[in-house]
Parts: sequence; C-alpha cells; structure tokens
Amino acid sequence: MTAQPATESAAAIPTVYARLASPLGPLFACARKGAITGLWFEGGPHPPTRGPDWRHAPQDPALRQLARELDEYFAGTRRVFEVAVAPDGTPFQQAVWAALRTVPWGATASYGAIATAIGRPRAVRATGAANGRNPVAIVIPCHRIVGADGSLTGYAGGVARKEWLLMLESGIVATPPRGARA
Repeated sequence: MTAQPATESAAAIPTVYARLASPLGPLFACARKGAITGLWFEGGPHPPTRGPDWRHAPQDPALRQLARELDEYFAGTRRVFEVAVAPDGTPFQQAVWAALRTVPWGATASYGAIATAIGRPRAVRATGAANGRNPVAIVIPCHRIVGADGSLTGYAGGVARKEWLLMLESGIVATPPRGARA
C-alpha cells in the first residue's frame, strides 16, 4: 500500500498575532500563511475569536512588516501598503474590500461610488455593511469612505479616529483623539 501525500489542513497552519502600538491606541493584528488577515483597534466591534491554533508571534515576518509599514504610515511617509493581506469574507465583501484599496491616500469616496465600482450600483447599503465588517483596518482603507454628502459616517474605530486618519492623509498635523494613545 502506497502512502498518500499529506495535505495541508487549515488546523495545521497557525494564526499568529501581535499587539501593535499606534498614535490612535493599541491595535491587534493577526496573520496566516504570510498574509495579514486582521487588524483591529483593541476594544472595537467585531473582534476576532482566538482559536486553539493561535499563537503570539510578534516576530512573525508579516506582522513585523505590517508594524513597520504602519509606523511609516503614521509618520506620513507611506501612502500605499505593500504587506500581503488575505481577509476572510464573502465574494461580495472581497469585492468591496478590493475596491476600497483603490481609493488613494488623501482622497475619499462614497458608498455609492464603491458600489458602482464593483458593478453593483444599487447595493449601497450592502456595500456599507461590507465596509463596516472590514477586518483589516487602515491597510484596507475603509476610513476613506464617506456619506454621499461627504459627511463622516460610522467607523469601527470611532469617528474621531476616522477624522484623524483623514486629517493625517490630508497633510494636516493632527493630535490623536483624546484617550486614543497606545
């Protein structure tokens, strides 16, 4: 009898995580197979559920790259993230998140514009819901999405953080929101 080659099971691939400092408060990041799968403001909505395969690994190459790129972003010297991302989501969410990455530094777009960009112009509310479930804050720039009238709408990290991120990208020197420091 010939042995069958081992297949890579999801349980055999650990999720690694680390806590990262930011001017807006601590961030929780995780990665799997060399790609970032999550980045959240600690204490925010939709936190990840840690499984038995999760391990603390702040020296993981993907997490280190993310930390470096975030430092550069907050210093105003990085405008495009190069770290690999692989968030879990439905095909619709994946399409929305891909469209969010096309909104450039310093610009904003409406939920309607994102819905149109993915070929679903009538799915504005669903686009808003997918934007709100973005598991990779900042790198997938959901903070750049505003209401049709340009108003700052909700943000999982809080509207004050959203405003600060947009001010950073506009070149306005901004003091982090009260109580948001790491």
